[in-house]
Amino acid sequence: MLVGAPKEIKKAERRVGLTPTSVRELVAHGHEVLVETSAGIGIGATDEAYVAAGAQIAATAADVWDEAELIVKVKEPQAVERAQLSDDQVLFTYLHLAPDPDQTRELVDSGATCIAYETVTDRKGGLPLLAPMSQVAGRMSIQAGAHCLEAPNGGAGLLLGGVPGVKAANVVVIGGGVVGEHAIQMAAGLGAEVTVLDRNIGVLDRLARRFGNALQTVYSTASAIEDWVLDADLVVGAVLVVGDRAPRLVSAEMVKAMRPGSVLVDVAIDQGGCFETSRATTHEEPTYVVDDVVHYCVANMPGAVPRTSTYALNNATLPFTLALADKGAKQAMLDDEHLLGGLNVCKGKVTEEHVAKALGYEYVEATEALAAC
Repeated sequence: MLVGAPKEIKKAERRVGLTPTSVRELVAHGHEVLVETSAGIGIGATDEAYVAAGAQIAATAADVWDEAELIVKVKEPQAVERAQLSDDQVLFTYLHLAPDPDQTRELVDSGATCIAYETVTDRKGGLPLLAPMSQVAGRMSIQAGAHCLEAPNGGAGLLLGGVPGVKAANVVVIGGGVVGEHAIQMAAGLGAEVTVLDRNIGVLDRLARRFGNALQTVYSTASAIEDWVLDADLVVGAVLVVGDRAPRLVSAEMVKAMRPGSVLVDVAIDQGGCFETSRATTHEEPTYVVDDVVHYCVANMPGAVPRTSTYALNNATLPFTLALADKGAKQAMLDDEHLLGGLNVCKGKVTEEHVAKALGYEYVEATEALAAC
């Protein structure tokens, strides 16, 4: 199979779908790999490194989109990329379709087979291709939040961990999944006062056992969220509903009632955001202020650390990429129910139930859609 990796074109995105290491594995399996020139510059991988691994270098993105049978990316395809997709191609990348009707419509119209990293599952019910970026984003949320709390950046002028004799900042994490756990680890490590809210007692119990007295655990209700958010210096939104739009848990009224200089970091912004006042930002302009509260809502947070992020992501995606190339997409998904869970759009049909419901499409079960291919 001819596998293609175009250069990412989303603003300030420096990651790449395939590392030279992944290319070498694909070539060893008998596949051809076409990488757009300079695609790996953001991770320190030159064209020469890709050639040494066995790839061919494409002069333009159009060459990759025209020739590749399987296209491996990081971020959702932008409009100019979606226009180049054809019905005989397989796209393997993050999609986050539920809050993105334009992307969904154009992927449906393309007829392509589109597999989303974020809905591939594992035997334990986890999300193995979302997890590495969630780990990065969770840790970065505290770095970003601490920076935003500094007075020159609009914050209240607080050092996250305080100093002896001066109270540490109050950090509230909404959601105790992978993002939340890694945010807690960073915040507690810096000496902040940390509270996590979650609706899963098992999650709260696990986090309490791991972090002990460094973490306060609270069962999440509307009242609890309001109480803890209003007393917070930094709030990290770390909620996720697989395939669906993130729930709006913090209202505009709550934001207005927060202390001036407080900070919101919305890691759920890829799925629409969990704060009512959230809107997607970029690494070039990462923040804005609403009612004296600083909002950090960068939609591709791990893109700021592309070397770490790309290699972590490829460690997780490579087995699935090899399966898609070795067996062909249809057989690979029929053989692996977890990879099948990643199928969101197939030959003009929406095969992810949450996406179909959120955007008003008829839901077609994945195996039914594949049978029609």
